[in-house]
Amino acid sequence: MPAGTAFGYQFNRFVLMNPIVPNSALLAHATSLGRRVLEIEAAAVAALADRLGAEFEQAITLILQCRGRVIVSGIGKSGHIARKLAATLASTGTPAYFVHAAEAAHGDLGMITADDIVIALSNSGASEELLMIVPQVKRRGAKLIAMTGKPDSPLAREADVHLDAAVSEEACPLNLAPTASTTAALALGDALAVALLDARGFGAEDFARSHPGGSLGRRLLTHVRDVMRPVDRVPVIDAQATLNNALLSMTRGGMGMTVVASATGKPEGIFTDGDLRRALESGIDFRHARLAEVITRNPRSISPDALAVEAAEMMERLRISQLLVVAADGTLSGALTTHDLMLARVI
Repeated sequence: MPAGTAFGYQFNRFVLMNPIVPNSALLAHATSLGRRVLEIEAAAVAALADRLGAEFEQAITLILQCRGRVIVSGIGKSGHIARKLAATLASTGTPAYFVHAAEAAHGDLGMITADDIVIALSNSGASEELLMIVPQVKRRGAKLIAMTGKPDSPLAREADVHLDAAVSEEACPLNLAPTASTTAALALGDALAVALLDARGFGAEDFARSHPGGSLGRRLLTHVRDVMRPVDRVPVIDAQATLNNALLSMTRGGMGMTVVASATGKPEGIFTDGDLRRALESGIDFRHARLAEVITRNPRSISPDALAVEAAEMMERLRISQLLVVAADGTLSGALTTHDLMLARVI
C-alpha cells in the first residue's frame, strides 16, 4: 500500500473512531466561521460584476454565432461546476454538454467538431488534463473560452476569450479548499447562461419545453382540453326539470354541479352545491319548484384551447370549484373542477 494511501486510511480510521462531541464554544466558533465563509463568497461574487466587459461580450458573441454545440470541460471541483454550467446552458436555449477533461484525452475528443465552442474551467489555469487537450481543440478549429482565476495562466493565454473568475481568497481557513473560487465560477457561468437566454429571446414556454417532467412544464404546456371532462361525462339537464331531478343529475355526475343547457347544446346556467344550499335557506318547495328558478345564469366558462393554469387562476380568483369549457361556437365542450386540476398537478 503506498505511503499516502496508508496515511489516509489511518487518518480516516482515527476520525471515525474518535467522534467530536461539540460544546457551546465550538458551536459558537463554527457559526462565526460559517458567517465568515458566506461573507467571503458573497464578496467574491460581487467583485465579478466590475470585471465584466469586453471579454464577456466576446464570449457571448462567439456562442451566439456558434453553429455547433457548446462543450464545457473541467476536472476536480471545476469539473463539477462545468457540469452544472453545461446543464444550465442546455436548459436555457444553448445546446451544450459536459466532457470530462480526463476522458477527453482518452477518446471523448471525438465529440468535438470545428463548429463547436469549448468552455474550459480551471481556477489555476494550469490543469494538465485541460492543457493536454487544448492543442487538439485548436487543431479541430473549435473556439476556446477559458474561465480561470489566473489571467496569466497557460490556459488563459491559449484561449480565444478569457473570462476572469479570480478571487482574493478562498473561504477555507487554510485558503486551500476550492470554495470562493468555485462559487465565483458558478456565478460567472450563470451570468453567461442568463445573458445568452435573454439574447435568444428564450421565454417561459421555451423553458417548459426543456422541462416537461417538472412542475413548470406541466403548468405551461397543459391545456384545458387535456384535463377537462368531455361533454359526454358532464351532467347536463334541462332548465324545466325539477329540483329532485337536478339533485339526481348532480349525484350521478360527481362534479358537485349540473349544467343547464339548451336543445342546441349551449349552456344557459349551472346548478351547484352552493345553489342548492341557497335554495334550502330560502325555503323553496322541492316538490314543485323548477330548476330555472334557482340556477346561476351566465356561468363562468373558458376555452378548451386556454392553458390549464389560466383555468386555475380564474377559479382561485372567483372562488369557484367548477368551470365550464365552451367552444368557439358557444356549445358546451366539457367542464372541469379544482380536483381535476389537482390530479393533473397543475395546482
